[in-house]
Amino acid sequence: MDLYIYYRVPVGKSEQLEQQAVALQARLSQQHHVATELKRRPQDKDGLHTWMEVYLDTPDGFETIVEEAINSSGLPALIDGPRHTEYFLDFSPCA
Repeated sequence: MDLYIYYRVPVGKSEQLEQQAVALQARLSQQHHVATELKRRPQDKDGLHTWMEVYLDTPDGFETIVEEAINSSGLPALIDGPRHTEYFLDFSPCA
């Protein structure tokens, strides 16, 4: 399954968030052999950017690993409001 985590960050903290999130994802990717992506909406709303961390084809229990890594990374101090977590499966329609 693919794990998607999204949250809002004040525009003024976006550069710092990007640097820390990229480092976090690189570490998780190397340690757990998971492909990652970091995305941001192009526009801000009310002075906040929406960011999304993507982890592809994650192993069982990976959400806990990410939670622990995020909490020890300092990212929560940059985030405004709750973090939202969702899982998606690849879908292949029948031929």
